[in-house]
Amino acid sequence: MPMTKRAGITGIGFHVPEKVLTNHDLEKMIDTSDEWIRTRTGIAERHIAEKGTGTSDLSVKAAQAALQNAGIRPEAVDLLIMATTTPDMLLPSTACFLQEKIGATNAVCFDLAAACAGFVYALVTAEQFVKNGTYKTVLVVGADLISSFIDWTDRATCVLFGDGAGAVVVQEVERGGILASVLGSDGRYAELLKICAGGSRFPASAETVKSKSHTLQMSGSEVFKLAVRGMSDAVTEALAKAGVGPEEVACLIPHQANQRIIDAVAGRLKFPKEKVFVNLQKYGNTSAASCVIALYEAVQEGRIKKKDKVVMATFGSGLVWGAVVMEW
Repeated sequence: MPMTKRAGITGIGFHVPEKVLTNHDLEKMIDTSDEWIRTRTGIAERHIAEKGTGTSDLSVKAAQAALQNAGIRPEAVDLLIMATTTPDMLLPSTACFLQEKIGATNAVCFDLAAACAGFVYALVTAEQFVKNGTYKTVLVVGADLISSFIDWTDRATCVLFGDGAGAVVVQEVERGGILASVLGSDGRYAELLKICAGGSRFPASAETVKSKSHTLQMSGSEVFKLAVRGMSDAVTEALAKAGVGPEEVACLIPHQANQRIIDAVAGRLKFPKEKVFVNLQKYGNTSAASCVIALYEAVQEGRIKKKDKVVMATFGSGLVWGAVVMEW
């Protein structure tokens, strides 16, 4: 009986814009303070793209870095999955723009929309294509340019988000790789986190612009509770599927949305702080890029080493959530 193929990450990279927006900068824009933001979110600064930048532009360096890290030429990419909810345009797909910019001439391209859970959703999707032999080399990019959809007078949301892109190469691996995953969705809570206008229901008009319907709206307290439950339950289920005990996990990479959410998830899972990687103080919530940027930095800082068991957990608008257990 042939052995089941395993898919794993063979290359990784990320990129954030040069411009940094600190909490002190925000103090000059809205009624807030550095202390208020740090205490409630854990965020000190975030990176913001210059006007005229597209999500595909932001993704080029991340994709190139991942390919270089894997020792793969762009032409070798069979499939390019772009996880984003801030596309360059409604059509064509941002994946097609990125394909042209990096020279991935042989890739099949599509976008995947799962908000902040986008990278985990795309990673699990890539795994299926590699395991069933449809494609050998998949480039997965998680990127969002949330700053283009923020109401900069709304202190409840504008302090939270930053722009960023992360990318991985997914291929068949001889050992380790992705051990198990869990994805979930519940559309009953779709109204809690949304951008109302710009789609088919409310196309752009003078009224939608005037009412700021093209900006992100969030019911923070409700999302908080559901995020904690969704991520912790997904991690518990994924670990059980993988046959991995919590004590075997070297590092938990949670979605970098809010320090209080991260602390609550870690507490519910009984993960000690030293096993939980956090970098949201530097980047804020970069949506689909969040987990992959954190994964990259955890590896670079030596928090994740070869053969370590790693768990990623994420949550976003939809509502959607997911967790992945892998061996590095």
